[in-house]
Amino acid sequence: MSETSGKPDGRDPLGRDTIPKFFAYNARHRRDRPAMREKALGIWQTWTWGEVNGRVRDLAGGLAALGLRRGDKVAIIGDNRPELYWTMAASQALGGIPVPVYQDSVADEIQYVIEHAEARFAVVENQEQVDKLLSIRDRLPMLEIIAYGDPRGLRHYDQPFLRNLADVSKQGAAYNTANPDFVDAEIVRGNGNDLSIICYTSGTTGRPKGVMLSHDNVVRSANLAVAFDKLNENDQVLAYLPMAWVGDNFLSYVESAVTGFCMNCPESADTVLQDLREVGPTYFFAPPRIWENLLTTVMIRMEDAGTIKRRMFHFFIRLARRAGRNILEGKPVAVTDRLLYALGEILVYGPLKNVLGLSRLRLAYTAGEAIGPDIFDFFRALGINLKQLYGQTECTVYLCMHTDTDVIPDTVGPPAPGVELKIDEATGEVLFRSPGVFVGYYKNDAATAETKTADGWVHTGDAGVFTDNGHLRIIDRAKDVGRLTDGALFAPKYIENKLKFFPHIKEAVAFGDGRDHVAAFINIDLAAVGSWAERNGISYASYADLAGRPEVYTLIRGCIEQVNRDLSSDSSMTASQIKRFLILHKELDADDGELTRTRKVRRSTIAERYGTLIEALYSGQPSIAVEAKITFEDGRTGTFNANLKVDEATTYSTMRKAG
Repeated sequence: MSETSGKPDGRDPLGRDTIPKFFAYNARHRRDRPAMREKALGIWQTWTWGEVNGRVRDLAGGLAALGLRRGDKVAIIGDNRPELYWTMAASQALGGIPVPVYQDSVADEIQYVIEHAEARFAVVENQEQVDKLLSIRDRLPMLEIIAYGDPRGLRHYDQPFLRNLADVSKQGAAYNTANPDFVDAEIVRGNGNDLSIICYTSGTTGRPKGVMLSHDNVVRSANLAVAFDKLNENDQVLAYLPMAWVGDNFLSYVESAVTGFCMNCPESADTVLQDLREVGPTYFFAPPRIWENLLTTVMIRMEDAGTIKRRMFHFFIRLARRAGRNILEGKPVAVTDRLLYALGEILVYGPLKNVLGLSRLRLAYTAGEAIGPDIFDFFRALGINLKQLYGQTECTVYLCMHTDTDVIPDTVGPPAPGVELKIDEATGEVLFRSPGVFVGYYKNDAATAETKTADGWVHTGDAGVFTDNGHLRIIDRAKDVGRLTDGALFAPKYIENKLKFFPHIKEAVAFGDGRDHVAAFINIDLAAVGSWAERNGISYASYADLAGRPEVYTLIRGCIEQVNRDLSSDSSMTASQIKRFLILHKELDADDGELTRTRKVRRSTIAERYGTLIEALYSGQPSIAVEAKITFEDGRTGTFNANLKVDEATTYSTMRKAG
């Protein structure tokens, strides 16, 4: 067992029970190894563990000089920046509790989290975030200090509570010189029972809840995960997902501290794919949408390639789908296929992985939503060890993970090491126990009591079933599972995920509970459908214009009818085939409250805002008039008036799956 793998229960063999203790260990034993990198102005800058330790200690001293006390909350808002991760570590070193906030949140959303968390300090990335906080400052009486990392645009801001983070560090260096043993003593005072972080949920059904995770939760879970995936100090990750999401905190920040591997922060959200190619991570997490975008990019480029190149690509991709997964998983493969696959690695697979930035990848995960089996199989066929992970904030990220050699696309794998799972016989809900079980919801004992049972089991809110080989298959959110009027099962998320497997469909909302059939709203993917339209000589002026084209309706109808054929082969879901649909004239948007910041549909908002459109799906009428404000690609705005078409899709009689 390696020094970072932990005991079977996840406890650390060296007694390191908090993240700051791992930072201190790395500063001593990995002093000159790279810890964090960031791309700024096109140039990668690197900090070693020794340098990171110095930055963290200076910030800790500065926060202490500003009055941060054990138990204080520190709101952190911004893109993935080293100084924000250092602030997180510095806060934890003093016994403070970081509260990351989604950087794209509007001011009111930020105000709720900071006020609810009772944060005295806020550390933000730049002027944009400072301005948001200033606009709600009068509603945050407990917020005393706002520190910023990037000073651009803030020269003339003279509010007494504003601080440049660089000045906080200088103040901290002086404080530590005067109190040389202070930070070390505070780190030693910390223990596994202390809160490590408060992560706020996405709030699909109401206000977000603050999930309290202890250092024991994150350290023990990380030790088990690191041992499971054989992660080590030589790995590289790209830290690009929101810092407010528990997955980034765990998969980037915590596992980096535990193993000593290097985190890489991209230059901006717009450069992530370019930065991915430059970093070439060995360990990578991406939600299904990222994998879908990568595959869509590849397919669009191949459509524009020459005939010979395109034919060669499709030949070797067919070969990869036939033999690639078996080669990856060490299963028998015909000698001819194995030799051709090796040639394909030289001509197609290797260059393709290199272009995508995945050539060094030895481990990848996806989670959050279901990923299309074809997309999943495509990347595994290339030799990329892509697996699924299932979990939630309340379990410290994971409950199930695929093993390297037992990967089934439509499951999320067996229970992970240290995790117990069971299915409630009455409701079909998944419950769990693990070292990652959260401490509770901050200032919400009632919700905690509803979620955690007296004997330590936690309700996930997800309905699922175990397959014969012990894998878990998630069907839907338990509260969203309903019934059609004939009593047939209706699982909207299951249907929506099947629709979103198609690259032309970005979002879908299914309706059917208490109805006699299933209907759906569709959001097209502008990039994918726009490219398809250009190839087919279809011009358009805006998203709304493209979404209403009859050719696009035909394209989407084909996707829906393929889903209907799939559903017809499942006796429990055949009644959920989609009979009517419409393509929305606008994209569902988190800023409009229609999606959460993690792109989950807020069903109550959709039902309230689009009630007349929903009724049109069930009234039998062929179209419905809408009026909406739209923004054109050049920034101009206008009013969209049109009759949205309500289309019919073919449904199929029950079919048996081919054996």
